[in-house]
Amino acid sequence: MSDSIKHECGIALIRLLKPLSYYQEKYGTPYYGINKLYLLMEKQHNRGQDGAGIATIKFDVKPGNRYISRYRAMGSSAVADIFEYVQKKFASVHKAYPEESKDTQWLKDNVSFTGEVLLGHLRYGTHGKNSIESCHPFLRQNNWMSRNLVVAGNFNMTNVDELLQQLYELGQHPKEKADTVTVLEKIGHFLDDENQDLFDKFKKEGYSNIEISSLIAKNLDVPKILTRSAKTWDGGYTIAGIFGHGDTFVMRDPAGIRPAFYYKDDEVLVVASERPVIQTAFNIPIDKVQEIKPGHALIAKKDGTVTEEMFREPVEQKSCSFERIYFSRGSDADIYKERKKLGRLLCPQVLNAIDNNIKNTVFSFIPNTAEVSYYGLMDGINTYVRDFQKDALLNRADKIDDGELEDILSIHPRFEKLNVKDAKLRTFITQDADRTDMVQHVYDTTYGIVKDHEDTIVAIDDSIVRGTTLKQSILTILDRLNPKKIVIVSSAPQIRYPDCYGIDMSRMGEFVAFEAAISLLRQRGLAHIIDEVYQKCLVSITADIDEIENYVKAVYEPFTDDEISNEIARIITPHHLKAEVTVIFQTLDNLHIACPDHKGDWYFSGNYPTPGGNKVVNKAFMNWVEGKNVRAYFSS
Repeated sequence: MSDSIKHECGIALIRLLKPLSYYQEKYGTPYYGINKLYLLMEKQHNRGQDGAGIATIKFDVKPGNRYISRYRAMGSSAVADIFEYVQKKFASVHKAYPEESKDTQWLKDNVSFTGEVLLGHLRYGTHGKNSIESCHPFLRQNNWMSRNLVVAGNFNMTNVDELLQQLYELGQHPKEKADTVTVLEKIGHFLDDENQDLFDKFKKEGYSNIEISSLIAKNLDVPKILTRSAKTWDGGYTIAGIFGHGDTFVMRDPAGIRPAFYYKDDEVLVVASERPVIQTAFNIPIDKVQEIKPGHALIAKKDGTVTEEMFREPVEQKSCSFERIYFSRGSDADIYKERKKLGRLLCPQVLNAIDNNIKNTVFSFIPNTAEVSYYGLMDGINTYVRDFQKDALLNRADKIDDGELEDILSIHPRFEKLNVKDAKLRTFITQDADRTDMVQHVYDTTYGIVKDHEDTIVAIDDSIVRGTTLKQSILTILDRLNPKKIVIVSSAPQIRYPDCYGIDMSRMGEFVAFEAAISLLRQRGLAHIIDEVYQKCLVSITADIDEIENYVKAVYEPFTDDEISNEIARIITPHHLKAEVTVIFQTLDNLHIACPDHKGDWYFSGNYPTPGGNKVVNKAFMNWVEGKNVRAYFSS
């Protein structure tokens, strides 16, 4: 993606199903769990570079001894920093206690991060607050072991105000307005309730307090706690949690917006946000990894029993299509095929844009995430050329001469790497003029391939959000090659609406498609639509959330997709550019053909999977009209 956006967080959870001594004997290390957690997190580094954190819980620890360990770090190297800290701790123990450290029970009794449940989190901040306190996992602590709670997740809630009000009505007073706090306290409240109900029950039956503690841990109804907690949540979420005594859960929203995959054998239960990381870390085939069903929680009791339980009725599945286009690593077998198909499906539009002139076109891509869709475009163009040659040779009434035969056979697409991204270049200069000049050089190009004023350049990107990098850097760089025309191709449809389920795209003014629609409204004397939409959004503030519609759709309704694409091309074209610029976007129909199981397309279509989404998009539009450069929702 040429425009960098912050997006999905990542989770990794490991539940060891055997004693530590088992892993020491079989794998030669008592640190099997922590080593695998590192692999799962490092392989999901794409999902969070603002911070990270881990937490572990030990089973059956004697009173007075620590059983919860947590460590968090900030910055893009947070994962490495965390595990360097842990490994140094292990190394110092081995040096000071060489004999004792061979005893797995001694390690568990005396060394932190040697527990049976391990939880990791990678964070992309979507609320603008990057501090260590914002990094997951979060703790809710209590002297009763079964009342302790550790939570980490990939989620945004759209109705934080309502959730906070519910906490106030329960008698709580949360310290800040963030969805992580509301989720933690909601689960914590009903965890306390369940503990108290069980305590009262067993007390009446004559058990002592010591006996009751173990009975509560054994009989805690985890699905009931999660059902009560999530009853009024509106958002996309995958949330992992551990209770202090050892019960563990990972819950997924009813629409399946956020991803969650798991694998289980007799040694381990593992959950991650992406499938290939589990395959790699545990060397297992793709068919062994499963998805947690929408509206369900994967629950591992302290005794090792693992079940998948429904906590909310699933709705129509709307898994995030941006996961497939951009966010998730392309090493997933299905994602790789889908991205290639997205590129291949663009071929008719691309061929039309170049008037089928293969000879004078150079095909390329904008690094680095568009590379796989580029391969799909290559496949499609190669197929077109083969079909053209076959038709020219086989379906002729007359005999072909040698010269014409040579011309036909010599047709071959020119696939080249024109764009080179200099990942190390940092635009640290603060003065606007100087900074703009530096931004132009974030990308470089390959010279000597494009024929001056004769060739067309086709460059595929996986998506276009703001168009800023295209305008300030990529188009200028490509224009130096003196092409006749530049065709920018997006393997995703036009991004028209904000996301409110995890992606940092919540300001209407940041979308070049929205800018184009507003520009067209003003050009064609339709600016009154802006005020009409604003008035509807204003009225919707006090309406019942289930009655709110996405009124912002009216901004786009007067125009065809091509009209908006053409206006986008005008907006992103620098004044000094010599080449003609065309912009092509994927169609929604083709998106669904390529990604049939991930139909969450609200940022393209405006069809939000939860009522809170309509509230957020209307609020985002109001913020734009009122000149407020703020997010339309609260989040972690």
